[in-house]
Amino acid sequence: MKLTKTLLATAAAALMSTAAMAQDIAVIAGSVEDAFMDKIKKGVDDATHMVEANGGTVQYLRTQNYENFGPDLVTLINQAVAQGVDGIAIPVWVPDAQIPALQAAAEQGIKIMQYNSGLPVKDDISAINYFGSDEYEAGFGGGKYLAEQGAKHILCHIQVPGAINLEERCKGVTDGATEAGAKVTVLNTPANLDGDVTGTAEALKAEFIGDDTIDAMVSCADFGAAAGANAVEQTGLDIMVSAFDFSPASLERISAGTQKMAIDQQPYLQGFLATSMLFANLKFGTEISTDPVLTGPAIIDASNVDAVKAGAELGAR
Repeated sequence: MKLTKTLLATAAAALMSTAAMAQDIAVIAGSVEDAFMDKIKKGVDDATHMVEANGGTVQYLRTQNYENFGPDLVTLINQAVAQGVDGIAIPVWVPDAQIPALQAAAEQGIKIMQYNSGLPVKDDISAINYFGSDEYEAGFGGGKYLAEQGAKHILCHIQVPGAINLEERCKGVTDGATEAGAKVTVLNTPANLDGDVTGTAEALKAEFIGDDTIDAMVSCADFGAAAGANAVEQTGLDIMVSAFDFSPASLERISAGTQKMAIDQQPYLQGFLATSMLFANLKFGTEISTDPVLTGPAIIDASNVDAVKAGAELGAR
């Protein structure tokens, strides 16, 4: 009888311990219309296998678009909090909106892991770590590269005005290009043109035709490179086309010589590491000593594009 009671007590304690150790996390990301976020999702999905094998769950929450970006992100943060998650992995794109909501979540004991955007405000949200590119340094390297390739006047295209990561990118482009002897003009297009290649191409054409000193452009989004290539083709102007991030189509343009370069930040790693490391911290108390963990930037051009294509075909680059 005594042995039976001991076994029952041990089993009950084990069940209570298992339940207590189950960790639920939310990964918040950008628009469902944004193909870049699909690469992040692949990383999240692969990390989710590990999370579920250890008794946890992952919710992947995305905004519908970028037209009401700040409030939509706050809605997703509040949704995750209301559902009782233990941790949130999130980029910070709109600090004024997101920081108060994330601070409120942290005050309730929810752990925050940051990825992709907003490194300068990491301490403001008490994030455990940051997985992503340093947006300013990525822009600096891109601006310097274009200037060293002969550009004298670079157009830096922002597709979601007010997004901190995009502003940091163009600030870096400006400083990097200036150091190498070129100048930069920043073009903001309306958020409702995000992902719209045709509409963005028209906006770029207007800039190219209106200022014939522009000899290079860099978009803060991959679709902007497609728009830039279309605008160059339609105007017949000699303008170097480039962008942050890339797709199989942009890799083909680089191979064909109609796009000069792309600035890579490895979104798959951002999703995978942010998800797995947040869960591991909650479940096992583990941390990575390197803070932040930079997944970029890297310049992809004709010299190394073939090495990137295999990973892109698998959806992980």
